[in-house]
Amino acid sequence: MLVAILHNAVAEDAPADERDVLVQAEAVSEALRSLGHEPVTVSVTLDLEGLVHRLREVRPAVAFNLVEALGGTDRLSPVAPLLCSAIGVACTGNDADALHVTNSKHLTKQRLTATAIPTPTAVYLRGDRIAIEGKTSALSFPARFLLKAVHEHASFGMDDGAVITASSIDEVASAISDRHRQFGKPFFAEAFIDGREFNLSVLDRGDGTPEVLPAAEITFETFPADKPRIVGYAAKWVSDSFEYSETPRRFDFGPEDKHLLEELRELAEQTWHALGLAGYARVDFRVDEQGRSWVIEANANPCLSLDAGFAAALANCGIAYKEAIRRIIAAASARNGKYHQ
Repeated sequence: MLVAILHNAVAEDAPADERDVLVQAEAVSEALRSLGHEPVTVSVTLDLEGLVHRLREVRPAVAFNLVEALGGTDRLSPVAPLLCSAIGVACTGNDADALHVTNSKHLTKQRLTATAIPTPTAVYLRGDRIAIEGKTSALSFPARFLLKAVHEHASFGMDDGAVITASSIDEVASAISDRHRQFGKPFFAEAFIDGREFNLSVLDRGDGTPEVLPAAEITFETFPADKPRIVGYAAKWVSDSFEYSETPRRFDFGPEDKHLLEELRELAEQTWHALGLAGYARVDFRVDEQGRSWVIEANANPCLSLDAGFAAALANCGIAYKEAIRRIIAAASARNGKYHQ
């Protein structure tokens, strides 16, 4: 079977977070070849007519979608699956609607709140107006917040300075505006959950039902007391940084965490359904000092590099990487059949 691997075009001088999609494309290509398929990589830009022409020329049975951003923003990533759907090409992973929601942390929080899934209170700017998503009663000043990009992933703009302590809502709004000016993208402030961090990957069984993979905890044991315990940009992408080497993940837990792990699994599956996810995803959590779990982010089509968290979760539960790729393709083919009956 011929499979077109779609990925966003990458400049030669692109930073590590943008070049990573090429690493993913190579890993997926190798898995496809081992499954007996013929992979063809297709670099995607905003030249959509060119993409349609290329797909019609290649005539793939399935498009394996690795497009993370277009035109310099993650906000346009839904374009790839939307275009595939429009021309009748089965496309792996999440559809345009799910990507539209998860690429907006504001829309994600709205959906989670509407379905009673716990997520930290957030503060947004709507022009000159301050908007609060979540329980205003949860804000008691002075309070700590984490400044996050609304539409970008990969910990864009997240460094130690992203964790702030504010004495009023006006100070929060000022910090959001400053971050926007610094990075040129919209930001918001999320109530900072100072505690443990967990990632739970979710894989479609191939028939539309989700399998929640083992929980991974990111540990901060060697962080100085005054250093914010976050998985920022450096922890993900700057290989010679303290943060990169000192944020290991672990899958081994004692019996005291049994109830917590069960709760996280249930919340991950609830999040999958609430956001209309498909194919594969990852749900990120913080657990506060009172043991309460909070969904801080949902990643549709998370990184498939062999050294990333999704592949680590597969290895931990004995699912071969190529088997996961097979299931992702099977899920896309099954959905495409339903759409075009």
